[in-house]
Amino acid sequence: MSRLILAPMEGLADDILRDVLTRAGGYDWCVTEFVRVSTTVLPPSAFTRVSPELTRASRTRAGTPVRVQLLGSDPDLLAANAAQVARLKPAGIDLNFGCPAPLVNRKGGGAALLEEPGLLHQIAMAVRAAVPEEIPVTAKMRLGIRDTHRALDCARALEQGGVQELVVHARTKADGYRPPARWEWVAAIRGAVRLPVIANGEVWTLADYRAIRAATGCDDVMLGRGAVADPLLARRIRAGGAADPAADWPILKEMIADFWTQVQQKVLPTQSPGRLKQWLGMMRRAHPQAEQLFKALRPLRTAQEVSPVLTRHFATSGG
Repeated sequence: MSRLILAPMEGLADDILRDVLTRAGGYDWCVTEFVRVSTTVLPPSAFTRVSPELTRASRTRAGTPVRVQLLGSDPDLLAANAAQVARLKPAGIDLNFGCPAPLVNRKGGGAALLEEPGLLHQIAMAVRAAVPEEIPVTAKMRLGIRDTHRALDCARALEQGGVQELVVHARTKADGYRPPARWEWVAAIRGAVRLPVIANGEVWTLADYRAIRAATGCDDVMLGRGAVADPLLARRIRAGGAADPAADWPILKEMIADFWTQVQQKVLPTQSPGRLKQWLGMMRRAHPQAEQLFKALRPLRTAQEVSPVLTRHFATSGG
């Protein structure tokens, strides 16, 4: 059966959003934002801060397994940190070879390593050797930095290094998040390796999901920004049904209210509105009611201003 995975999304999909989205249903596992490994072996608190789920058997409240993602370029240091994470019994450890952020890439992390298949192999081999066999080690890669000429070599290097599953984001670093995604290259990578390949990139709808599976030949798909824009996308894919704004909004209102409650408990009153507006700003793509709510909240700056507006909007927006 096809698996659906919730993508790691730096600065967006933290433990709160993972919790809310996975409770909507449909996901087989999810991946944290990356933990940057640069100079030392991090304390356990560095990992539980990014993944509080580690204190709950590495599961969200819905029971969805959570894999912890590491980002770095030093094989020995990544291996030592992977061993540290492994003591916390994560559902899996994922290696980031896809982040396109300039700051990350300047420091030799994420997609910047895709010019060096040999280094990818060393990292994968060192991490796999440092982690107990029962903990999966996976990786996520883009197609390259400016072009795709080393994509197949990178995938083979990771496979030979011991990575058990590979997520391929069908863009280069230079592509950023601009459409279209290069699904044909995911198909080429799938044909070049024997390990399971998971397709990722530009899946916003049920139709996109069907199209990426057809184009890549992959059974499994990772959902990223599309899952944030349409929080019911995974559930919709499982059911095989199209979006129904009238039926969806009452469910989404409950998800937004839950998110708002949790965000207020986590961040300062001046920071929480930004988190809510960030999510609603993306949700506008799929849900017109989110556009109305976003416009109502856009000028507000504090939690004390947002809460009553949110309450009034929910009371008058149906459902």
